[in-house]
Amino acid sequence: MKHSIHVRGIRCYAFHGCMEEEARIGGHYLVDVDIKTDFTQAALNDSLSDTVDYCAVQQIVAEEMAIRSKLIEHVGQRIYLRIKGTLKGVETLRIEIHKVSPPIDGDTQEVSIVIEE
Repeated sequence: MKHSIHVRGIRCYAFHGCMEEEARIGGHYLVDVDIKTDFTQAALNDSLSDTVDYCAVQQIVAEEMAIRSKLIEHVGQRIYLRIKGTLKGVETLRIEIHKVSPPIDGDTQEVSIVIEE
């Protein structure tokens, strides 16, 4: 049986970007994490150890978002590798990082990147 766990809209204030002012001022980001797993045992025995802990997912995202990068692509890859390497039961993984109100010419709500299997 296949199951999904979605941790969406993780709010972060971070200092990513290629421009100097992004490093000083920072900006708002939203991160979505979608995990395919099998939590059959957790559903039967009500045990957190038999599923992917979404609190751990949020903590990994927050910690990696706190490390400055020029590119959100780089941050996304770090989040992806850390979740895959740390949390058991992750069969497939999708990470999306939304950079809210990016400092580009024109009125743009957000830009985002997606990393998925």
